[in-house]
Amino acid sequence: MNKPVDRITLRRPDDWHVHLRDGPMLQVVAGYTARQFARAIVMPNLTPPVTTAVAAAAYAARIRAALPPDSDFQPLMTCYLTDTLEADEVERGWQQGAWVAAKLYPAHATTNSAHGVTNLDAIAPVLERMQRIGMVLAVHGEVTDPAVDVFDREAVFIERSLIPLTERYPELKIVFEHITTAEAADFVLSRPHHLGATVTAHHLAINRNAMFQGGIRPHHYCLPVAKRERHRLALVKAATSGDARFFLGTDSAPHLARDKESACGCAGLFTAASAIELYAEIFDAAGAIDKFEAFASLNGPAFYGLPVNAGTVTLERSPSAVPARIDALDNYVVPFRAGESLSWRMA
Repeated sequence: MNKPVDRITLRRPDDWHVHLRDGPMLQVVAGYTARQFARAIVMPNLTPPVTTAVAAAAYAARIRAALPPDSDFQPLMTCYLTDTLEADEVERGWQQGAWVAAKLYPAHATTNSAHGVTNLDAIAPVLERMQRIGMVLAVHGEVTDPAVDVFDREAVFIERSLIPLTERYPELKIVFEHITTAEAADFVLSRPHHLGATVTAHHLAINRNAMFQGGIRPHHYCLPVAKRERHRLALVKAATSGDARFFLGTDSAPHLARDKESACGCAGLFTAASAIELYAEIFDAAGAIDKFEAFASLNGPAFYGLPVNAGTVTLERSPSAVPARIDALDNYVVPFRAGESLSWRMA
């Protein structure tokens, strides 16, 4: 039997999907992501959404201003696609370096997605342009048809939207974000290198039972919603396989506790407080700690065509405490696994 590894050193990792919010909440949460990651793909679903290169540059500046002066964290911005966004603006922002990807939210699929895309045909000129210039499309993969069960919306999205999308634009680089089902993992594995997927720590850690243990657990409610145990196991298998099409994306999404615990609670889990430790614990439990560097530090840059980060981080098998709460505004944020002890920590 192999001796357990108690210390690992890996290239500085990146988060390929995070919500940093804006204003006072940005000031609260940005440092948690910057503590662990060299770069992060920042979601554009603000109010109003980030739809211009000017807005993306201004948002990036606000993120940097929220961090200590000596921080070298690099926010990687995204463009929020709408039915009316012009291809020239998308390419202009990409050529200027204002953003590295465009985000497709089906209208009303999740938080602040009311301005999202109602029909893929409406953005055909944008997608054709992105395919030609090699720009990445990041996709929230759920249908919004109210007739479709919430637990089936990802699988139905694959059939109704993602298969036609990949067939119509075979060279378009697509990231299927925060996948939650065995169907999604299998679909990524069935496609060529132009399709990748991010996997969150919370979807690797919990199944849908977590939302109902002893009552309604609003701090385990997210979109896409957690699925059955067989789906969680399929995600763990995919993420820990070493396959370069899967990479780290936390989808960390902070909400105030009062908004999570209300009569119509907000979707989103705040995992940024201990993200790298959460993933390390999952990979270790799967006997795949040797595959963690590829998932956290190598696969994402390869897919996006960006260099691997310089420098390293070291993790060791030693208890690390997750904060019970993080004060924010006149309330607080409850992080994922609040008040618990994880088995790994950053050295």
